[in-house]
Amino acid sequence: MTGLCVLLCLGALLALQGSADLGAVAIVEVHENVTLHCGNVTGPRGPVTWYRNDSEPVFLLSSNSSLPPASLRFSLEDAGALHVEALSLEDDGNYTCQEVLNETRWFPVWLRVASGPNQIVVNISATGALPNGTLYAAKGSQVDFSCHSASRPPPEVEWCFQARISEVFGRNLTANSFTLLQMSQNLQGNYTCSATNVLSGRQRKVTTELLVYWPPPSAPQCSVEVSSESATLELTCNWDGGYPDPTFLWTEEPGGVVVGDSKLQTLSPSQLSEGKKFKCVGSHIVGPASEASCVVQISSPSLVSQPMKTCFMGGNVTLTCQVTGANPSAKIQWLRNLTQPKGAIQPSDHYHITQHGQGSSLTIYNCSQDLDEGFYFCRAENLVGVRAVDIWLSVKEPLNVGGIVATVVSLLLLGLAIVAGLMLYYSPVFCWKAGSTFRGQDMGDVMVLVDSEGEDEEEEEEEEDREDIGEEEQETNESEELPKKTYKHGHIHRVTALVNGNLDRMGNGLQELHDDGDEELSDTVQEEDKPV
Repeated sequence: MTGLCVLLCLGALLALQGSADLGAVAIVEVHENVTLHCGNVTGPRGPVTWYRNDSEPVFLLSSNSSLPPASLRFSLEDAGALHVEALSLEDDGNYTCQEVLNETRWFPVWLRVASGPNQIVVNISATGALPNGTLYAAKGSQVDFSCHSASRPPPEVEWCFQARISEVFGRNLTANSFTLLQMSQNLQGNYTCSATNVLSGRQRKVTTELLVYWPPPSAPQCSVEVSSESATLELTCNWDGGYPDPTFLWTEEPGGVVVGDSKLQTLSPSQLSEGKKFKCVGSHIVGPASEASCVVQISSPSLVSQPMKTCFMGGNVTLTCQVTGANPSAKIQWLRNLTQPKGAIQPSDHYHITQHGQGSSLTIYNCSQDLDEGFYFCRAENLVGVRAVDIWLSVKEPLNVGGIVATVVSLLLLGLAIVAGLMLYYSPVFCWKAGSTFRGQDMGDVMVLVDSEGEDEEEEEEEEDREDIGEEEQETNESEELPKKTYKHGHIHRVTALVNGNLDRMGNGLQELHDDGDEELSDTVQEEDKPV
């Protein structure tokens, strides 16, 4: 009962002393050994007893050999220091050293047992990981970052990003998490999470490399080119603008026979046939999901040109030749003789050759019939095939333009004269009608004017005839009645009467006039035969 009272009094004293002064502080990591000193006293020491201050004092060890230690991990060293081996987290707390010499003294010690950080767990919600463990995220995607560590007390966690400059994203005493909403190529680099024990100062770091990838923005483009070094045909699949570079696979279509797996693929001579197709399939680590491909077809050239050209002596002429359908591009040459390819025309003062894309033109200056007239050949060649087309050049003397114009005008006038003569010969009535129409008058009016002039002359002659006839009739038998004579002017009366009608009646009238003329002639002959 007396010992219990002593412990209670000791606990009260320790509580008062601890609340007034915590004394020395010892920070040690778990599983390590520690020595707690009993005050900072020099000189002779009295008996020492160690207690642990929990809800109530707990005896640990005493210099009095009659009291055994509470645990084998506890021992006393020189000057009454408490030595503890293999600390555990439960050893953390307040300790008190009691020394009795001339008086009883109390020395408090605060033992802090730190643990960790032992392990750091980093989580990055990236798009994927490479075979070596490097993480990558797609450009424009959202990435979440988190970092955790087991430590006592809880550690201080810090995120750092290192690219061109170092940047601290955040610091927390427990766990740190953050999100990047739009990944860009500037955010590619090393992300480091560090955890620090605030007691022991122990720090651990984990660095994670994060790459930012993006696919090419457009579809791949296939092309065929001729290697300048080996003069072989090369397939090229251009799919630029992404990071990292995509992978390629060339196949021969149809059939899907694999040709190669590189951006640049060389074809063997056995693969160079007309119209053969090759397909390039591009793949990128972050997409697109659908297949990105292009197709190229190799073919020999086709030629288009004018089959004939003419040049006047002393002048200039240009022969043109256009290549179509050639893949790869064709080399164009101009020849005078197709059987001698080495005799290609070279540019000079007489010949000028111009290349414009897949077209070519040959200009010949100061044409000469002896030197320049003949066949010219445009020859196009690529590794798939050869084509040639011929153009005939005719060299002529300059034309007399003035003489040609005069000849054409003469022929036109002669033709008009012939047509007019034929119309006058075969249809005089039509000419009369046409003439009156051109003058804006009626044919009947013309014929009436002619008729009036004939009537005046006829009246004068009839008066003279009547006088002569009256004398003769008086001498002969007045009772005998002779027929009246009709003269040429009488014909005009009848024609006038008929023309004032219509053309059909005019024709009939002319016929009657002709018949009357024959009858009158017959009567006249009969009268002449009669005796007077």
